[in-house]
Amino acid sequence: MRSGLPLLLLVIGLLPLHLHAEESPGQPQAQEQIEALEQRLAASEAQRDALNAELQANNGERESAQLQRLRQENQRLKLQLKKTQADTPARLLSEQQTWFAVGAGAGLLGVILGAMLRGNRRTRREWIN
Repeated sequence: MRSGLPLLLLVIGLLPLHLHAEESPGQPQAQEQIEALEQRLAASEAQRDALNAELQANNGERESAQLQRLRQENQRLKLQLKKTQADTPARLLSEQQTWFAVGAGAGLLGVILGAMLRGNRRTRREWIN
């Protein structure tokens, strides 16, 4: 470390103490500044509260208009759904019945193909021991 560096750090450390000692005689002036700042703070908080209340009122109006639009759209979509459901014909078979019919058709097709592939062979059917 350089020799001047510790001295510089000591001076910088003592500087705030010296400045604080100079402010002591002007105590009434600092008190007036504090009171003025507190008044400004109170005024700014009152203004903030007023603006916040105005914002809430505007948001309420905007939300109610948006809510009304959404309700109208919801009603329109419900009517459209009912109309579409009324226009579609009822299904002949349910999904389960359709799969059953497909399985029965595949089984029947297998029996028919088996009979056709067997042909007219007239061999004896017995087990060879």
